[in-house]
Amino acid sequence: MDGKTFYITKKKLQELKKEYEELLDIERKKALGQEAPKILESEDLNPEFVSFQEDIGFLRSRIDEFKNILEHHDLIRIPAKDKQGIVGLGAKVKIDVDGQKDEFVIVGTLEANPALGKISNESPVGKALLGHKVGDEIVVSSPIKITYKIKSIKYEIS
Repeated sequence: MDGKTFYITKKKLQELKKEYEELLDIERKKALGQEAPKILESEDLNPEFVSFQEDIGFLRSRIDEFKNILEHHDLIRIPAKDKQGIVGLGAKVKIDVDGQKDEFVIVGTLEANPALGKISNESPVGKALLGHKVGDEIVVSSPIKITYKIKSIKYEIS
């Protein structure tokens, strides 16, 4: 994850900040309000101690993950007027695939959800469409060759 830039919308940034703060709050409460169980119970390792340590470890790794995202993010913004005819992050793209019409928004990996029409800029289709214009035909060869013809590009990211 180190060195990677996370492309996110303003709305997603707010969600991430809120969740990060909630995790920090939980960590503080665990550290202050709960005494760690004893390591040994008779001569055996105390299972409650092991569980407590795992919970703290998981919580810390989630906090570190959020911190990394918040330190290495870039907001998706509407491009300048002269660049709005080119597919970029935040573009709602209408395409034609063998006579079938489809539409999706190109977002960063953290917001991708194909079921909701949001594809990642790192997905094969998202990556192939970036930088193209209306009328361009793009061939994507994943398991099979598919030709996507761009019908329209619109930006409305918040």
